[in-house]
Order: sequence, then C-alpha cells, then structure tokens
Amino acid sequence: MGGRDRLAAIHNLKLDVIAHTALVEQSYRQAPFITSYERDQIVIDHEHQRLMQKQHSVWPEADLKGADSDVTLIVTPAGGVYRFGTKDAPCGASDLDATRDALALSPEAVLLTAAEATDLHYAATESLRSTPHTVLAFTWNKTPVKVLVNRFNHLPDAVETTQQFRDFWFYWGDVQQRVYFDNWRLVQGIEYPSNQITERNGILWNSTQALDIEFNAASDDKDFNIDAKAAAQSLQSKGWNRPFSAANSQQLAPGIDLFQGSWNTTIVKQNDGIVILETPISGTFTQGIFDEARKRYPEQNIAAILSTSDSWPHTGGVRYDVAEGLPVYILDLNKPLLDRIVAAPHTLDPDALAKSKKQANWHIVSGRTEIGAGPNRMILYPLRGASTERQYMVYFPEHQLLYASDTLVLNPDHTLYDPELFREVQQAVEHEHLQVKTVYAMHQAPVSWSEVIAVLQKSLA
Repeated sequence: MGGRDRLAAIHNLKLDVIAHTALVEQSYRQAPFITSYERDQIVIDHEHQRLMQKQHSVWPEADLKGADSDVTLIVTPAGGVYRFGTKDAPCGASDLDATRDALALSPEAVLLTAAEATDLHYAATESLRSTPHTVLAFTWNKTPVKVLVNRFNHLPDAVETTQQFRDFWFYWGDVQQRVYFDNWRLVQGIEYPSNQITERNGILWNSTQALDIEFNAASDDKDFNIDAKAAAQSLQSKGWNRPFSAANSQQLAPGIDLFQGSWNTTIVKQNDGIVILETPISGTFTQGIFDEARKRYPEQNIAAILSTSDSWPHTGGVRYDVAEGLPVYILDLNKPLLDRIVAAPHTLDPDALAKSKKQANWHIVSGRTEIGAGPNRMILYPLRGASTERQYMVYFPEHQLLYASDTLVLNPDHTLYDPELFREVQQAVEHEHLQVKTVYAMHQAPVSWSEVIAVLQKSLA
C-alpha cells in the first residue's frame, strides 16, 4: 500500500463518496431488496480519533416528493451527535460502533491495527475471487478479525469480523461481516481502494464508491464542536436492547390494555389466558411486557403471542417468546425468515433462547384464524397486499376494533404516511365485510376508522 511509514503518517482522510444500501430490514417482500442511496462527505480523523459525515440521503420508502434528507454525524471520544441545522441530538449506538470500526479497520488503518495486536498470527490460507490469499488473524476490541491479503499483489482485499451489531442486525446475534476492498487508486503515494462493499451473513448489503480521496487535508477543530450533553447521552445508549415502560398505557376495552411507545404492544385478557399482541424491539423489552402482564393479571397464564409482521424490530422479542416455550402466531410467508432468526447463533452475548435452546412453537396463520372466546376474542386476517404481503391484521369483533399491524401512521399535518399501506387494509376490511369503529397500529394510537378513511380518500383524490 506504500509502506508502514506512509500509512502511519496519515493523520486524516477526506472522502467524497456515493453509496447504496440494500434495505434488508425494510423491504416489504424481502429479496430482491429495495435500495436507498446517499452522497456523503466524510472526514476520518485518526490523529484525534473522531469522524464527521455530512450525509445527503435518498430514502425510497419516504412519502412521494419527500425522499431527500440531510444530516451531519459527528463522533468524538466524548460521544456523538446528529446535527440538524444548528441543533445537536444524540446519535445512535450503531454510529458509535461504525466510527470505532472506521478508525481501526478502514483500509488505511487495518494493517497498523493488526501489527499492534498481541495475538496476531497466520490463519489458514483462503481463496477469494479464485485467488489465493494469506490470512492474518487477530483480536481487536474483543472482536475476531481476519485480513485477507492477496498473494500476488500483497494488498488487503477484504476484512472479516464476527460481531453483534447494534443496528438492525442486532437481532441476528453473531454476524459474519466481510468488507471487500477494490477499485484501487494511487493517491499521494498510497495505494487505496476507492470501492468498499460490505457483505453481512452472505448478503451483499452496502457499496460505497469514493469519488475523491485526500490524505492529511486541512481541517478546522470548530467543525467538531458538539453539544456536550447530547454527546454524553449517546454514550448511554443501549441500542435496541432497551427496557419496556408501562407509563403510557390506555385501556381500549375491559381486559385490552395498549402500551404506547416507539413500538406499541397490547396485553389482551381472555377467558383461558393472556394473549400478547406484538413483542417488539428486544428480549429485554419483551421480558418487561411479560412482567407487566403477570402483574396486571396474576391469576392468568400467558397463553399465546401474536407477531403480525416480519419487519424489524417488530420481531425483536420473538426469540424470547420461543425461550418461554409459548405458541407464537406468525404469518405463513414469514416462517422461513423467523426460522433463521431463531436459529441464528448468539455466542458473543447469549440471550434467553441461546441458554434455553428451546424449539419454536409456531402457529401458522394462512387464512382467517380465531383466537379465544368471549368479549375479547380476536380474528386474524392476512392482508396479502403488494406492500402488506407479510402482515396480518387483528380484529376484535365485539368491540369493532382493528389492529392494523404496521400500516398506519398519521403525520403531524394529518396526512397519511404511505397511503398505499392503509389502502390495502381498507381493501382487506371490505373483502372480509368487517365493521370497524376504531383502528390502531404498531406506530399509531387509536383513531376513528371513518377519520382515517376520510384522510385516505383525500390522499387518493
């Protein structure tokens, strides 16, 4: 790449990049995945262990004409923030982790990091792109790392790690990541890969192409000044492993308790036990839901779980459900994905299922399915729309109450986020001849059905 001295002399790296990401976690119908795009200006400051990324994103699942957005991520040893205009907010835990990786495992840094490792050794030779590669192996920050070095040109072609990430891949436990380096350029006497492609668990996930590369660019410390309080809060983030709160609860009907938050969940008391409608986010969150259900209805056992969607983090508590040995009602189309989630290794941070090693007790929903009897009986209906193919809705006939899975969000201006989603709910309701007075969803508080239909019709006009 130019020699140890040249790499060690890199104080910072400035990149102008264009990138795309396969929305593995967001694509309504799974592969082939919807793609998001971005154009970024990035500064990786090795000397001061900090990063700045000015990001212009194009998000395909935004409302029409609303796909573009801008944000600046700034991470320093004191923490990280998202900057919107002049305001700073705490960044996510995954951004802190990604910055840590960039500072230690990026192309210009990874060989220096390897050289400092006390356990650096050769691993078995591997073939990459039909070419033999020498493999350097070491541990960094408790993370096993392998660097695949091309036998012919002696350049590092890929870096492999096994990590538990704190973005949506959190649910997959021990994730195998490989970052390919390619499209090499000679820049200021250094061979540098202008293209990096990230593969996770065998899925080609992200590709970033540098359009301009500059080492040791002039920088201004003022650009890295961030709100100290927001930065400190970012360091306290637990990522998706967050606790449950019963603070914002609402009784929809006797024995039907809704707990609102970033992801809503409902505890339903029936004659023969408690049914929990959605166990999202994490095992920690789901354990809190179970504790609340047993606190409210100590005389009842938890009889079943309803998991209405394949979308992350809606399925975040499913592994805990399985560990508890409970029947989980899932849509037929989602079984292959959920089977993989349940089987995913969690050795780095063993969760309840990794310890219990129980088998899933799936109850497959492929058509109209009735749960329980009495005033709080529920009927499950697959939606089967183009955007709702992997969701089912839950109807409480005695209350004319509908839970619409992940299809309904009223924007602050009283418009619908993605009207197509709720249009498909309306079609399913009409097809099943349901009488609905009130509707709510994973991210929406209860609202009058007639009100939502009026907003929908306005959006379609």
